[in-house]
Order: sequence, then C-alpha cells, then structure tokens
Amino acid sequence: MQRHGWGGESAAIRIRAAGGVLLVAHLALVAWITLRPLDVPWQPPTNLRPFAGLRADLALGWQEAARRIAEGLALLAPLGVLLPMAGGRLDVSPLVSLVRTVMAGAMISLGIELLQTGVPGQVVDVDSLLLNTVGVAVAHVTVVPALRSRLRRRGDDRRRRAAIRTDEAAQGRTPTIPRVGIAP
Repeated sequence: MQRHGWGGESAAIRIRAAGGVLLVAHLALVAWITLRPLDVPWQPPTNLRPFAGLRADLALGWQEAARRIAEGLALLAPLGVLLPMAGGRLDVSPLVSLVRTVMAGAMISLGIELLQTGVPGQVVDVDSLLLNTVGVAVAHVTVVPALRSRLRRRGDDRRRRAAIRTDEAAQGRTPTIPRVGIAP
C-alpha cells in the first residue's frame, strides 16, 4: 500500500532529502565565505589562545565585539538544525542528539580552520572555532527538541486516526454472500 501526504515513510524521506540538500547548500556557502582568498593590506597573526581575539575586539569597542560574536555564532548555527534533519531520526535521546550534532559542528569548524591555513588572507582563529560550536549548540537546543516533539505528535495522531478507521471498518457491515440459485 502506498502512503500519501506527510505521514509515514514518505515524510521521513522528504525530511531527510530536504535536510541533505539544505546541508550541502549551507556548507557550500560557508566554504565560499571562509575559504576564498582575500586581498588585505595586512594580516593579523594566528590566534591560538582562547578568547584572546574577543578580548582584543572588546578593547576596540563593544560594537566590534558584538559583531564578531554574532558572526561567529551565526556562521555554522544552521548545522544545529540541518544535521539532525538530514539524519531524520525522531526517536533519539535529546542529549545524544545534542552531543552528536555539537561534535559534528565542532569537527566541521575545525576542518574549516585547518583549511584556512593555506588560504591567502584567511587566519586561523580558535575563537571562531569556539563561537561556531556554541552557535551549533544554541540552534540545536532552541529548535530541534520542539520540532521533533511536534513531528512525533503529528505521527502519533496519524497512527491513532488510522487505527480508528481500521476499528470502524472491522465493526462495520457484515459482509454479505451473494445468493446462489439452486441447480436444476
């Protein structure tokens, strides 16, 4: 029997497909933003001390620090939603999902930072790694549990309605047997 609409297996396939396509598109955008060569008159040194770059930005003013923090949090934040969406699992522990997503986000951010070592005008910054990872975690915590709960309720409602229809069909009319005439 083929399922139609947003219920059942077809919904899970659609969600995974949409998550995969959006994930690839977002990673392509991130790669273009972070790995393209830049023409700059000077290049700041590599920052390998946590929060040193943020302290330097705060010394320049709160607006510069706020801009840098917002950029760092927002760059990979969509991964907090797209990675679980591409995985397509509804019945998973929230903690396991968070840890898995944050670790994947941290590894992607680390990969970007390592690739930047060979790109002119791009600098490795441990603060970017930290901010990107926190952005993934915040997006995951704020969106994914509520979305999974909603999708689970929606699936439960569909299963309940299907069970009611099945019960009604079983309790419905008694099947009739066509009359057969008596042979001569």
